Amino acid sequence: MSTPFTPAEVRHAVELLASRSLIRLVTEIDDNGAIPPRRLAGTLPDLSTHQLRSASDTARAHGLVRIAPGSGLELSEAGAELADLYDAMARWARRHAVPAPVCEFSRRIRHVLDLLAPSLSTERADALSPLTGDGAEAGLARPRTLLIQWLADNPQVARVPEPEPVA
Repeated sequence: MSTPFTPAEVRHAVELLASRSLIRLVTEIDDNGAIPPRRLAGTLPDLSTHQLRSASDTARAHGLVRIAPGSGLELSEAGAELADLYDAMARWARRHAVPAPVCEFSRRIRHVLDLLAPSLSTERADALSPLTGDGAEAGLARPRTLLIQWLADNPQVARVPEPEPVA
């Protein structure tokens, strides 16, 4: 499967998807259902008000969550698919005890995204070879395929924002 992403798009997508607060928001909703906006701080007490606002704004802007009348923030189809992608990445990372045998879920996701990033760029197609070899990285072919498919279905995540014109 080809990777139609520029290095800038890959960086942007990885930074967005590896955000600890976004991972926490998406997985919490996936695990426990919709969260009323006024309950975000109580549901995710380890995140600051700024992190919560940033994660929910980012998730809404990229079509990962929506506000359901009467229930609060819920995952969109893209958000539910992202939660499944996060689970697949975390399973691979746990199986291979990376980045450490015991670590936070979001740290595992970040590590896998960092491993996959070089193979996603159109300019770094040669970076795929370690992912298809005999070592632990070989198992990354499936998460890589899932990630590429998810990004292809959700191009807004990889799209690098245009610089703001200077006044």
